[in-house]
Amino acid sequence: MRAWLRSHLPDWLQSIVIIGGPLPWIIGALAALALGLAIVLTLRGRRLRGPHISRPLRATIVLAAAALGAGIGAALCWLLSDQLQVLEVSLSPVSRAWVAAAFAAVAAFAATMVFTPAGGRVIATFGVVLAVTVGALGVNADFGQYPSIGSILGAPAEAPLPASLLAAQKQHAPGGTAPRDGDADDLTHLAAPADQPRDGVIGTVTIPATTSHFAARHAYVYLPPRAIASPQTALPVLILLSGQPGGPDNMVQAGDLRRIADGYASHHDGLAPIIVVPDQLSRPDNNPMCLDSALGNSATYLTVDVPHWILTHLDVDDVNGAWALGGFSQGGTCTIQLGSQHPELFTALLDISGQVAPFNTSVANTIAVGFHGDAAAYRAALPLTVLAARAPYANTTAVFSSGELDARYGPGVTQMAAAAKAAGMSVTRITSPGTAHDWTTVRWSLAHGLPTIAQHLGLGAA
Repeated sequence: MRAWLRSHLPDWLQSIVIIGGPLPWIIGALAALALGLAIVLTLRGRRLRGPHISRPLRATIVLAAAALGAGIGAALCWLLSDQLQVLEVSLSPVSRAWVAAAFAAVAAFAATMVFTPAGGRVIATFGVVLAVTVGALGVNADFGQYPSIGSILGAPAEAPLPASLLAAQKQHAPGGTAPRDGDADDLTHLAAPADQPRDGVIGTVTIPATTSHFAARHAYVYLPPRAIASPQTALPVLILLSGQPGGPDNMVQAGDLRRIADGYASHHDGLAPIIVVPDQLSRPDNNPMCLDSALGNSATYLTVDVPHWILTHLDVDDVNGAWALGGFSQGGTCTIQLGSQHPELFTALLDISGQVAPFNTSVANTIAVGFHGDAAAYRAALPLTVLAARAPYANTTAVFSSGELDARYGPGVTQMAAAAKAAGMSVTRITSPGTAHDWTTVRWSLAHGLPTIAQHLGLGAA
């Protein structure tokens, strides 16, 4: 259904912004207007059947219904988020308020239907739809998940990377035919080329799963200004992973990746890491946990196929120590998993709201689907186990971040940061103020964590 809508809805409609744009305000105003009209008709209308009910009592009934609706909404948040943990994240106070407000409005509209004629009931029905929409938009704004209508439908966040840029990058890739300029030790001493653009470029690419045969979706590549100037400069690499459910589109759209990377580059003479956002999930509802298992050879894809493609297609620094890995939620868990297992590949890590262990619905199911039922293999692969066994990590810098209101994942991030520090990593622990387990946290963490990562990669002081 989403694919059909994506192919049939016009581009202008899919491009409408639903976070911070005028649409949420318009829908909210319409909902308020509908509620006002419904209340006026309720107070002025006459009950068609049964005893007469005074206006003060009608108003009391509507208010009581709204209070009851708000209570039901808050209780559902508590039950689903805190007790049953259906959402696998703890809803923030802001999201809970939006849900409660939406339920209150729906209940109020339902109460007005008792006292209004057919026209009033039509308005109330329309109001219910608006109230639910406003609540959903509010929760989405709090999470920062879907910036536009197109993103809800799964539309790519960007067009394919221009073929001319990709061809130039491939020519200057390690082992390519063109001369290469710079390395991670002297990048800050290179003057910016005269034709260096102000902003970088981001677009989709296809990274084949030659060795892993993993069914990966499209990936994204961000080229900073220095990478598309002439002469090109070999730059370090940052690989970023989305959360689950999700995909590379989320990291680019909800993570506002282009703006944050361009912002860093603008303060560093056009220098920034080349950022690659591959797909570690295969599909939104799949969680292979960055392992090689029946769910897909995600680990081999990320540590063999993706690096091979980068080294053969992008003008990157191939010196040991010039690559970083980062991710959000499930992608953050993958970051510390793969980062602890492959310090020879990744020497800088950005773990945003990750867990302390790979997880797929339950520990028992994790062992069954991810480790062929071998509990010992599961324990051996835990990041805490790997960190202790492979310490010291003398050349690894790690940034751990979570939202201030993330009661479920925040403690685990702190635990993992302490373990990484004990294993010899240079650790920075940062906290996004006033946010929870959401993309607002991701944007803050990228903006505040990237300087530390980039400094370790040789791009100058943070």
